[in-house]
Amino acid sequence: MDRPSPLPTPPAAERRAPAPAREARPTASARPDDAAPSRPAVAAADRTVPRETAVDPETDATGTSLRDVWRASRARRRALRAEVKRFTVRQRRRRRVWIGVGVAVLVTVLGTAGAAYSPLFALERVEVVGTSQLDAAAVTAALDDQLGTPLALVDDSAVKAALVRFPLVESYTLEARPPHDLVVRIVERTPVGAIESDGVFTVVDAAGVALSTSSQAPSGVPLLRVDGGADSTAFRAAGRVVRALPDGIRSQVAEVTATTADDVAFTLTGSGSRVVWGSADESAEKAVVLNLLLQKSPPQAGREYDVTSPEAGVVRG
Repeated sequence: MDRPSPLPTPPAAERRAPAPAREARPTASARPDDAAPSRPAVAAADRTVPRETAVDPETDATGTSLRDVWRASRARRRALRAEVKRFTVRQRRRRRVWIGVGVAVLVTVLGTAGAAYSPLFALERVEVVGTSQLDAAAVTAALDDQLGTPLALVDDSAVKAALVRFPLVESYTLEARPPHDLVVRIVERTPVGAIESDGVFTVVDAAGVALSTSSQAPSGVPLLRVDGGADSTAFRAAGRVVRALPDGIRSQVAEVTATTADDVAFTLTGSGSRVVWGSADESAEKAVVLNLLLQKSPPQAGREYDVTSPEAGVVRG
């Protein structure tokens, strides 16, 4: 089968060139202002500086008002304070309670101190207790100069100076009893015997303090015949022995002798019985043993009780 032959291609010279495009003409409705700007005008427009937009001085770069920021900060501070108050309410309550207690105590102390130093608590009566040999009325009269003084302002040195004049006062204590009373508790010195010197008898206590003097031997106290006088160790030992004796035995002692601190002895009134005591050590135990020996073997002339060793009391005669 015969194939159709292709059409012949025309030569290049015979090819038609495309028709030139027609120039666009402005229509009657077009205006000169709508025309595109010329190239110089465009360049001039590019060189024009753009106008800056006005910014509010109270607005930051993000557009947020400073007043809003301040309000938010204040609200945050208020929230923080509220949280702090909520978590510290117990602590603040305890602090208020302690402050109230402290103020109450301070007011009470100041009020009490003010009243104590005021004439409302002036001394009106002095009571003396604990005296047996002293005249309580004489001691009270010696303290009259303190009357009218507030109890808190009673002069201790003046009271001491008044009581020193009484040799029998060994010690004392003062007890204020508001609103107007002062109690003076006195501990009297205990006389242990009388020392004879040149026909004068001086009653002394265990410390050798002279309590009274007389030209005759005083009753109720033994006569002390001690080597070395009131400043010797023998006297101190004899004084300790006499003070350790029970009242029932002490009232029977007529005379106490001692040449050293280790050979104290005394005689009993009536029978003349002699007690060998020895040193002042273990005087309490020796007193118990002597009391038992006296009950078992009553005193009589020529009898001697030896309690030098309290573990083994001996009766002779």
